[in-house]
Amino acid sequence: MASAINTGRVAERRRLHFNGLDDVLAEVELLAKSKEIRTLGNWSAGQVLKHLAVVMDKSVDGFVYRVPAVVRLLARLLVKRRFLTRPMAAGFKLPPNATAELGPPETTLEEGLRAIRHAIGRLRSETRRAAHPVFGTLTADEWERLHCRHAELHLSFLVPTD
Repeated sequence: MASAINTGRVAERRRLHFNGLDDVLAEVELLAKSKEIRTLGNWSAGQVLKHLAVVMDKSVDGFVYRVPAVVRLLARLLVKRRFLTRPMAAGFKLPPNATAELGPPETTLEEGLRAIRHAIGRLRSETRRAAHPVFGTLTADEWERLHCRHAELHLSFLVPTD
């Protein structure tokens, strides 16, 4: 078995910026049309797309895991704004309970594409939003910005080759 890639040190990642879900979907469709997708991290393209879709769906349906109350309070006060407005850093490892809920199993590209298209459709059509497990209550706009930052991070590890 190959050793895990330290994603915090991957140098060839793409620089992406999304202003909204339409931008995320356009990038997903660009990847879908690519003849091949080179992955720079530890997940397949299908797993990346599925992970993004799971988080999007959880932002509507709710998360099982939560971080301790003191961590939630400090995160809201100190880092929430940064996560909504600036790129997310690569290399963060989720705690085991979050990985169990959000970490994608082996997933084909086609399954990942179906999942993220469906999740984006739900975010466009449903108004309900669940609490974030770290930041608590977010508006629909804040959730969208967070999804954009999250997608920028993960999709930067996927390089379409034609």
